[in-house]
Amino acid sequence: MRFRTSLAAALGALALVVTLPTSANAATGEFAFTYERDGKTIEAKLKDPEGGECINLDQVSDPSTTPANNPRNRTNSIATVFSDLDCDGDAAPLKAHSGYGNGSVIFRSVIFDQ
Repeated sequence: MRFRTSLAAALGALALVVTLPTSANAATGEFAFTYERDGKTIEAKLKDPEGGECINLDQVSDPSTTPANNPRNRTNSIATVFSDLDCDGDAAPLKAHSGYGNGSVIFRSVIFDQ
């Protein structure tokens, strides 16, 4: 009798785990940065960015443009910015919730450790 009760409990737990929705692999919050366009400084933001995959910033993906700078990480994840596309080149990690870099931190891609 104990075996059947234990088996039923185990199967019930498995059914719950299988039916629960998986959480999205995203960092929660906002990642802001600035870039130059036609002599003007523009601020851009990524809201709830995907975690665990490299994000090339569209605004600065053309090698002839000036890289982004002044990153502000207001997500719940560590953000690492890279000087080149595809998360290559010099890297600078920014802590979760309050990590930031000044104008000397230039980058074209970012990844969130989520």
